[in-house]
Amino acid sequence: MQGIFQNIFLPDGREIVIETGKLAKQADGAVVVRLGSTMLIATVVSTKEAKEDVDFLPLTVEYQEKYAATGRFPGGFFKREARPSEYEILTARLVDRALRPLFPEDYHAETQVIITLISGEKNFIPDCLAGLAASAAISVSNIPFNGPISEVKIARVDGKFIANPVVSDLERSDMDIMVAATLDNIVMVEGEMKEISESELIQALEYAHEIIKVQCLAQIELAKKVGAYQNKRLYNHEENNEELRQNLHDFCYNKIYEIASQPTNKQERSEKFEQIFNDFMLTLLEDERAAKEVMAKRYYHHTQWEAVRNVILEKRVRLDGRQLDEIRPIWSEVDYLPTAHGSAIFTRGETQSLTTCTLGTKLDEQTIDGAVLEGKANFILHYNFPPFSTGEVKTSRGTSRREIGHGNLALRALKPVMPSPEENPYTIRAVSDILESNGSSSMATVCAGTLALMDAGVKIKKPVSGIAMGLITDEKTGNYAILSDILGDEDHLGD
Repeated sequence: MQGIFQNIFLPDGREIVIETGKLAKQADGAVVVRLGSTMLIATVVSTKEAKEDVDFLPLTVEYQEKYAATGRFPGGFFKREARPSEYEILTARLVDRALRPLFPEDYHAETQVIITLISGEKNFIPDCLAGLAASAAISVSNIPFNGPISEVKIARVDGKFIANPVVSDLERSDMDIMVAATLDNIVMVEGEMKEISESELIQALEYAHEIIKVQCLAQIELAKKVGAYQNKRLYNHEENNEELRQNLHDFCYNKIYEIASQPTNKQERSEKFEQIFNDFMLTLLEDERAAKEVMAKRYYHHTQWEAVRNVILEKRVRLDGRQLDEIRPIWSEVDYLPTAHGSAIFTRGETQSLTTCTLGTKLDEQTIDGAVLEGKANFILHYNFPPFSTGEVKTSRGTSRREIGHGNLALRALKPVMPSPEENPYTIRAVSDILESNGSSSMATVCAGTLALMDAGVKIKKPVSGIAMGLITDEKTGNYAILSDILGDEDHLGD
């Protein structure tokens, strides 16, 4: 059976082919993306009805690699693919972060994107095609989506940028970044670099965006060929009660604004914000409260979002009283644990990491045995986020995707300063246990990791530290605020 094709050319002449209409036709959208001998199939399915009592998009993104894609058997007793590897989880998270903001805010239907490697090459890591494949699958479906997007991996070898590099290029590169963007704007950047300048990074982002624009236009053309470009499904929009919305805004806005203008700690602020909502609910008739509670919470969260943003934009102060560029108070301590090879406590405001460093031999190296990626890792970093760090009670279900993702961020920050194998013949494992969290816990891991490595005697090239940043903009006035070292409460405020 003949499919529908769209061709894309990379700057070096390599051709990407997107095909639809041949495989997985019962999915809402399905494409096969091919570059050389590497092939990914991406599918998307979304339920026809919204999930009840949710005010968010229940989106799941899965990425999986079939061992048959590279002519290999899976390891283990059962000889079949099992739980996703860390690499597969990280690839799925990269795609999720790029896609999620582009669905309509009131689209609450359960949506699942599955990307599968069905043919692979040993010298090419296929994660750079996953975002393109996922977005193309959504684009040829009737699912509402404010895309398309695409992702491109950028390396730099001998001063020259390379898009979607092969493994041999990455081994010689001083830059390895994944960039996701729409036609108009960049939406996600992740990677590692060997101390490059800000201007060089901007050049890399501009180079990536030009390539992504071509890939987005190709998806639009493909969607037009299958008749899906503007033919999107009708869906049940959120139920709204404009009288309730206005009454809540009038009752709550000024109270939230006043609290947000005064320095408070996390717990005190949370209790005050919760009390405002509870006071408003008491103004409703008793027999109406249960029916209107979910809708009222949605309106309240938006009112809180609006009020806190306006405090920051108008008064140039933060929820905890800091200036926009002010870092929270820091204290740290090394050699805290008497029997660990290296240990450090790093505390910034209400965020705290206890990190250990353990030295081992080559026998302790981590074995990487994926369909494409194989080898050994002699630097390992794990990040743990127990529920008590935010004062919550939760069932432990093993390592979460978030923990894997945050650990990888810290690993990529520290890896470029690790000593060479000749200088450091040890296998190194760093473990960050987050004991308190109010934002920037992954960056606290970077800081604590630096201290623990030095405490263990590891000769890192330079100390590394990190903070999380935020940006709030007012499109009407052009006013904006750049926030340094954001709080957990500020995490969802930004653009």
